[in-house]
Amino acid sequence: MPPIRLRFAPSPTGYLHIGGARTALFNWLLARKLGGTFILRIEDTDVARSTQESVDAILQGMEWLGLDWDEGPYYQSENFPLYKEKIQELLSEGKAYRCYCTAEELEAKREKALAEGRKPKYDGTCRNLAGTVPDKPFVIRFKAPHDGVTAFNDLIKGPISFNNEELDDLIIQRSDGTPTYNFVVVIDDESMGITTVIRGDDHINNTPRQILLYQALGAPVPQFAHVPMILGSDKTRLSKRHGATSVMAYRDMGLLPEAMINYLVRLGWSYGDEEIFSREELIEKFSIEAVGKSAGVFNPDKLLWLNAHYIKHGDPERLAGLLLPFLAERGVDPATGGPALPAVVKTLQERAKTMLEMADGTVFYYTPELNYDEESVAKHVKPETSGFLQRLTAGLAAAPAFIHDDIEAVFKEVCAELGIKMGQIGPVVRIALSGGTVSPSIYEVMEVLGKEETCRRLNIAIARFTAGQG
Repeated sequence: MPPIRLRFAPSPTGYLHIGGARTALFNWLLARKLGGTFILRIEDTDVARSTQESVDAILQGMEWLGLDWDEGPYYQSENFPLYKEKIQELLSEGKAYRCYCTAEELEAKREKALAEGRKPKYDGTCRNLAGTVPDKPFVIRFKAPHDGVTAFNDLIKGPISFNNEELDDLIIQRSDGTPTYNFVVVIDDESMGITTVIRGDDHINNTPRQILLYQALGAPVPQFAHVPMILGSDKTRLSKRHGATSVMAYRDMGLLPEAMINYLVRLGWSYGDEEIFSREELIEKFSIEAVGKSAGVFNPDKLLWLNAHYIKHGDPERLAGLLLPFLAERGVDPATGGPALPAVVKTLQERAKTMLEMADGTVFYYTPELNYDEESVAKHVKPETSGFLQRLTAGLAAAPAFIHDDIEAVFKEVCAELGIKMGQIGPVVRIALSGGTVSPSIYEVMEVLGKEETCRRLNIAIARFTAGQG
């Protein structure tokens, strides 16, 4: 059996959407599992709608997800000479013909068929026309068989068959000379030696037409696997009204690629009750036969849960690198001073669900002059606050080592000395250090800021609080 060859073939008329990314992932996983070849092909024959911006967005999305390709990207637009050659081959063998019917004539035929309760397919007026009609526009149609059955065994959905009498003579070349999708995809898959086609199940009705074209060209027919579509929470097809559908939009929302990969693969594929998979585990365990027949329902909350998991267990050094663009948007550049960013990340991993949340939680570490939340100040700052902060600052300045345990010991000593509970003073210390009452553990924050910066911020707070009470 020849090595498996799979392809992902997006149309560059928009971004890489969630459904396309999942299809690419299934192809990539099967290629990696079986030691095959994963090919990226850009189907850009729709010249009017295809854009370089869309090509770039697709490539960027694939790279962000880590779906590296072994061949390509190939572009359909570079294959027009081959398409014309194959069309001429079918014409010369009597397997295709010129159709001169006008759009008005075709519409009249369609309306008549509907009125008579028949399927509105082309009636074959030009199918056996002898010779050519000079100076009249024409399309080229494939001469499909009108009897018998076209059947295939779908790797996901099982046996599927179509009566050939239901299929009309497919247009394979438009009147402007450009080939059509169903024809070029067959030529491309044949020329690239594609052995298995994994694609969305909205292509099922194209499959019998393509199989007939393979057979007419004397080409081997690949195996097909049609993946169910992804639905929104209201069980309708996933669209913009359900939220972002572009994978890069999720990157900009602060999601990690490993969370998106893990989520997408489980949106249709199952492996017992397991939810969390590394990329290596997915390659080892994935099989196309385990993809379900039913549509998956997109659940943003589940995706966020996975993302929080990967942030919590991620490498702080790597997360720090991923955090930089989000910090730049907030005017923060850790390279200009302040604590080491990986150390900051460690304090935020436990609670952050997205990199956006982590970025918001990072800003105060690199803001020397904080703006205090006035509502929190009014609620928590009391007459005894300044005295406590002064005693705390003196104790911290004298701490032998500025690490978690020593910092905690100073707090306990000062609280015991002044008869104050940590719950009474904790919010005030958070305000002094971060500007508000929400932050990681006070001890962690102080350890990361360091003794000098911690004491500086506490002294600023003492001055502000004292001035406010005066």
